[in-house]
Amino acid sequence: MRNLTLLTDLYELTMMQGYFKSGINDTVIFDAFHRKNPCDGGYSIACGLEQVIEYIKNLHFEDEDIEYLRSQGYFDDDFLEYLRGFHFTGDIYAIPEGTVMFPREPIIKVIAPAMEAQLIETAILNIVNHQSLIATKSARVCYAAKGDGIMEFGLRRAQGPDAGIYGARAAVIGGCIGTSNVLTGQMFNVPIKGTHAHSWIMSFPDEYTAFKTYADLYPNACILLVDTYDTLRSGVPNAIRVFKEMREAGIPLTFYGIRLDSGDLAYLSIQARRMLDEAGFPDAVISASNDLDEFLIDSLKAQGAKITSWGVGTNLITSKDCPAFGGVYKLAAIWDKEKQEFIPRIKISENTEKITNPGNKTIYRIYDNNGKIKADLIAFADEHYSEDEPLLLFDPVETWKKTLLEPGEYTIREIMVPVFKNGECVYESPSVMDIQAYCKKELDTLWDESKRLVNPHEVHVDLSSKLYKVKCSLLDNYGANHQ
Repeated sequence: MRNLTLLTDLYELTMMQGYFKSGINDTVIFDAFHRKNPCDGGYSIACGLEQVIEYIKNLHFEDEDIEYLRSQGYFDDDFLEYLRGFHFTGDIYAIPEGTVMFPREPIIKVIAPAMEAQLIETAILNIVNHQSLIATKSARVCYAAKGDGIMEFGLRRAQGPDAGIYGARAAVIGGCIGTSNVLTGQMFNVPIKGTHAHSWIMSFPDEYTAFKTYADLYPNACILLVDTYDTLRSGVPNAIRVFKEMREAGIPLTFYGIRLDSGDLAYLSIQARRMLDEAGFPDAVISASNDLDEFLIDSLKAQGAKITSWGVGTNLITSKDCPAFGGVYKLAAIWDKEKQEFIPRIKISENTEKITNPGNKTIYRIYDNNGKIKADLIAFADEHYSEDEPLLLFDPVETWKKTLLEPGEYTIREIMVPVFKNGECVYESPSVMDIQAYCKKELDTLWDESKRLVNPHEVHVDLSSKLYKVKCSLLDNYGANHQ
């Protein structure tokens, strides 16, 4: 397990030393959350918690870390000696991986002494921002495919090994049936998939011989790349010839077909489907690649393309049209030793979306009787709700917009779970494939209107009355004191 303790911004450490020198180390609450869904979508997928857990468990400073920090000239000996015994002692709550989530909701809540909570900001955001971005992109691509299999194969275009490994992990959680990344397959026990390259075809005297050799080697996974020379005049006919020979030899055609990697994929797939059907291979797979994303897949579907399996690389592993998730980490409360309670803190901005929600919070998800998400409710952690009582929801910005839910009209559940208590991990991460299955169920709780690729319906994220009043009070007090 890698020690990522120095995977942090310098100012986290300089602030830590400032707290240390000032004698400030009260327990605080920080929320990690995002302000906007990626790709202008209607939802996001929480991802990366397992790696956050590994990071927190292994959080410590080695001797060489201390000496490196000493050499930079920023830090005094007494602070560096404090770091030698550093470990995380706080609490962490989180939205489980694979859960559908929305802007302004805490993905991760950290309750810890100020120095500890400050140090872990950068790594938490690095891990969760990246994987949540790719999982969300993957869910969008899989939605566009309407049940067809999506294979992630962007490793060679990812921004480095970690982005390739953990991006593939996130892509599988978001819905991909497998990845070309063998190391990800080994690390997380997820399916690995792949065929062959154009260079395989070009290495043989002719296309037929290349196909035949490949089919002899891999008869149970025989997907032949047909566009090296001429897709319809050479590639598909040679593939059909090989399939006929396999059938005549009594070789079961369990998983076989062709892959298109260039040209007009709609036209070529329609023509190839006709040729395969006429040759007696109606169950042959037609897969496609070539700079695909959710919008192109959706367009090809609308054009009647006969593709049933899709390989998506660059645009998925990099989330090319939206390359950053934009999660932030903000102080929400500070423990008052005299009052023995958390005092809410708020960040104020001229940009409304940057004003934070104060206090120690949790998230309740409200479903209608169809099992679809009606709204989310951010409330204080000590607030509790009963399905036996009416529930009044209101828009925290346009407060006149209200919805009253009577008992029997809704169900409610808290979606944040404890992950660390007093520095000890109390949460066991499911397997990636189990998270994928959970994510699929989560996506089924969204109405299709919220899954639209363009101009999706926005799921309402409301504040409890108590939280709303505290937020307004803090804003009013700030305004009164700064006239």
